[in-house]
Amino acid sequence: MKRLNLKVAALLLMGGVVYSSCIGSFALFNKYAKWQRTMTDNKYVNGIVGFFLQPIVGGITYVIDMLILNTVEFWSGSNPVQANIGKTQQVIGSDGRSYAVTTLKDGYEVKSSTGEVTLLKHVAETDAWTITQNGQTQELFRYNQDGTITTRVKGQDMTFSADANGLYQARMAAGSGLFFAVD
Repeated sequence: MKRLNLKVAALLLMGGVVYSSCIGSFALFNKYAKWQRTMTDNKYVNGIVGFFLQPIVGGITYVIDMLILNTVEFWSGSNPVQANIGKTQQVIGSDGRSYAVTTLKDGYEVKSSTGEVTLLKHVAETDAWTITQNGQTQELFRYNQDGTITTRVKGQDMTFSADANGLYQARMAAGSGLFFAVD
């Protein structure tokens, strides 16, 4: 009886792996590979150490990614190794100011050096991204089921295709595609 249960469990595990697809981000293996390339300042030392570590550590991280993490990523939509939830990074904005960007489960919190907080959140129910500033929340854009994107341009909702043509149309609608010839 135990032998039959072991066979059933093995078949279920194999089926789960085969039918869930092992194609994913391979986040654990990629983190290991990045570490291997940057463990020292000398690329030759990195290569020699990597030569000995790759068959063991690289193989283990690859198998863990393929069998476990990519399967979790396929079914849940996120890879646990890639999740940076709660981590804060300092970013310099195009205005030259420093911002603290904290990764949330459903978006980002951006805090300026003056203490202003802006929330960018993904609303799963509507597949939309919102922005919250000074207690006011508004939708930035929404992904539609037909593959298009809807956003508000100059006070009205407009829908664009999610490709270069859609980007061009959005720029033109926003007025940033206007060019004037000067002699």
